[in-house]
Amino acid sequence: MSFLNEVLPETSKVFGQMQNSIFKDGYLDLKTKELIAVASSVIMRCQFCVDAHFQRAVAAGATKEDIAEAVSVAMFIAAGSQIGWTKVYGENIYDRIFEKDKEEEDCSCCCGN
Repeated sequence: MSFLNEVLPETSKVFGQMQNSIFKDGYLDLKTKELIAVASSVIMRCQFCVDAHFQRAVAAGATKEDIAEAVSVAMFIAAGSQIGWTKVYGENIYDRIFEKDKEEEDCSCCCGN
């Protein structure tokens, strides 16, 4: 965050305050929050974040097995999102693509198809 510290120190300070307000025991304990952060970091593909939150999760009492399960949940969400996003506006995008291909095959215009 040194870039933001130099260019936008107030923003950097507020970001740090947000981190401090979130990463403490509350409705969820710190270990759980760090496991969520590990999983989120995997989804966001932020290597620095994975490293930092992995270490913080361990410091908060997480085991390798806890972290592996958190990462597996992230993997499941990432995989499932690749299926689910294809249904937009109540229509499966693959159906739309295949229907378009079918329309092009049945073309009766001057192109000869």
